[in-house]
Amino acid sequence: MAKKTDSNKKYIRILWVLFILPVLGIACFVLGVRYFTELPGTESLRNPKSSLATEIYASDGVVLGKYYRENRVVVEYEDISPKVIDALVATEDVRYFEHSGIDFRALGRVLKGVLTGSSSAGGGSTITQQLAKMLFPRKKLTKPEMVVRKIQEWIIAVRLEREYTKEEILTMYLNKFDFINGAVGLKSAAKTYFGTTPDKLKQEEAAMLVGMAKNPSYFNPNRFYERSQGRRNTVLLQMEKYEFITKQVSDSLQAIPLTLNFHPESHNEGIATYLREYLRDVVLKRWCNENPKPDGSKYDIYRDGLKIYTTIDSRLQTYAEQAVREHMTALQNRFDIEAKKKRYPPFSSDLTKEEREMIMYHGIRRSERYRVLKQEAGYSKKQILENFDKPIKMKLFSWNGPIDTVMSPKDSVRYSKGILQTGFMSMEPQTGYIKAWVGGIDHKFFKYDHVQKGHNRQVGSTFKPFVYAMAIQNGLSPCYKVPNVQVCIDQGEGEPDWCPKNSDDKLDGKMLTLQRALANSVNFISAHLIKRYTPQAVANLARQMGIESKFDAVHAICLGTPEISVYEMVGANAAFANKGTWIEPTIVSRIEDKNGNVLATFTPKTKEVLSEEKAYVMLKLMEGVVKYGTGVRLRYKYKLLNHIAGKTGTTQNQSDGWFMGITPNLVSGVWTGAEDRSVHFDNIKYGQGANMALPIWALYMQKVYADSTINISHDDFVKPAKKINIQLDCTEENKNEIKQRKDPYRGFG
Repeated sequence: MAKKTDSNKKYIRILWVLFILPVLGIACFVLGVRYFTELPGTESLRNPKSSLATEIYASDGVVLGKYYRENRVVVEYEDISPKVIDALVATEDVRYFEHSGIDFRALGRVLKGVLTGSSSAGGGSTITQQLAKMLFPRKKLTKPEMVVRKIQEWIIAVRLEREYTKEEILTMYLNKFDFINGAVGLKSAAKTYFGTTPDKLKQEEAAMLVGMAKNPSYFNPNRFYERSQGRRNTVLLQMEKYEFITKQVSDSLQAIPLTLNFHPESHNEGIATYLREYLRDVVLKRWCNENPKPDGSKYDIYRDGLKIYTTIDSRLQTYAEQAVREHMTALQNRFDIEAKKKRYPPFSSDLTKEEREMIMYHGIRRSERYRVLKQEAGYSKKQILENFDKPIKMKLFSWNGPIDTVMSPKDSVRYSKGILQTGFMSMEPQTGYIKAWVGGIDHKFFKYDHVQKGHNRQVGSTFKPFVYAMAIQNGLSPCYKVPNVQVCIDQGEGEPDWCPKNSDDKLDGKMLTLQRALANSVNFISAHLIKRYTPQAVANLARQMGIESKFDAVHAICLGTPEISVYEMVGANAAFANKGTWIEPTIVSRIEDKNGNVLATFTPKTKEVLSEEKAYVMLKLMEGVVKYGTGVRLRYKYKLLNHIAGKTGTTQNQSDGWFMGITPNLVSGVWTGAEDRSVHFDNIKYGQGANMALPIWALYMQKVYADSTINISHDDFVKPAKKINIQLDCTEENKNEIKQRKDPYRGFG
């Protein structure tokens, strides 16, 4: 009996040894992984690194766009719909709120599935373990390395549970997950797939997004509609199973078709595309270089999750883009009709063959295709030009949508040169805040920004207000009369006299007030004034008003020969509406870090260039352009009857059309033309600034005035407190000369 008892004890000891040894072995293995393999430190767990997109905000809170390598924007737990949390827990980890990072019951289920060969046992990874995997991604591993890695993830998961609350872990998971199609994190996914925010997701939408967690590529709703809908329904069934929703609700939601509002975010999509590129390439690069972090490293707009608050008003920006599209569609149609009559469309018929070929060659050299073939493929010039003659499939711009066609790259360059371009900027003169910026007609096809400093085109008669401002500054009145006779100016020894001409002779020989002369853009009067006050004095005044572009101080500037940007022209004209004080156009108001700490605020520079009284006189002088001059169609066609000061501009051969429009609290400018000055309308009727550019301003202001939520003044310009001793009412002086004309086509205005 004793022998039998001893034998039993022996077997029991053997069984205990057989049980304990594997347990000890596993424990030792885990401890070995814990202490002898590389694991993230406490600081890495407390501050896990994630690339966060920088967001660009309009002044009214609308997100204009983002800069990112991963399109991730952090969302807080309280801004996530409970429907998302319920769906995630029900589907991925139903005991999430009960375990401490590792669900041993789930692991037992997995082990059972392995032993029995069952594929329906389910997974054992908790949400915390999945987060650990996302925070510290796996590399390509062998099977033994995979075992070690799995244990490391268990350890990391336990540590995460110690460092963070359950709510924080769920938030990190949803912010980190890549929902593909450029949507990283729940906030980007909600906008990309449904055009909404995480707190407003419907139950069926939340279920679809959570369903993607199993395998986002496999359940990509944009490619695999039925598969994604089936996965969504599986999530709803899980929610029903664990009583997050009732069977009735589950059945009704499963019957709803999967409906997407799919808009993948892109730098070429949305509003203010040109502005966003300007900010990225010019403003923010400079700021990041000049303002390092406390540790000395540079801010990265693609990873650091900065918040850029701009002065743009999303409503004004939208109206500006709508106005551009509406007018430029019609203008392009008109130009295409005329271009068909040209010998070598779209170029002017007076160009020689050599001139056309040179323009085409320069266009080819500026193309991205040329750069790639030369720098990356190493092609010679001859090989590149041969390549440009071979037809290929491509997309071309049109106002009716992209055109899929087969064409040689050379012919596509010619086609693009026949597309009219535009630049538009609108700013608040009292603050310098830029409210709308349209750098071109379509950023996807045409990257060049026609607003910013550096894009300079001849400004034509829009330069004349600087000449007249010099006259007003020297005591002349808008009602001062000048004989409209030709003026010749001595250009110095060996040079012929400069004798500019008017565009027609209808007013020649008459005495004209300055107001009438500017209204009709009379060249003789501009020449008279530049001769009287000197080109250098006018150039100096223009410089004081913010014109930084280089131009020679010659007499011809009075007719608009300087090449200046829309940005500078709007800023300069804003000084008239800002009581004579130039204020620097400003696009960014402040920059914050990802935690909302203010890193920088921006205050525009100011400079007084005219007295308040003289600035007001200039506004009254420029109102004549709209009342009875080259801008009169604002009245009869667009029914804008409020106080508007303005100036049209048209350059030689109708290559450039301009309009500057000033109201009490909004100053806007428009340029319209083709990429090359040799592409233009052949007649002044369609090619003048009043037809090319003014309609964009008019359509924009119509939309702005119609929006009651925007506080844009319909009133007169504010009179100076000090009494003005300059005559402003020129009715008596003009009454014998002014003839109300519906549409004056004369004058380079």
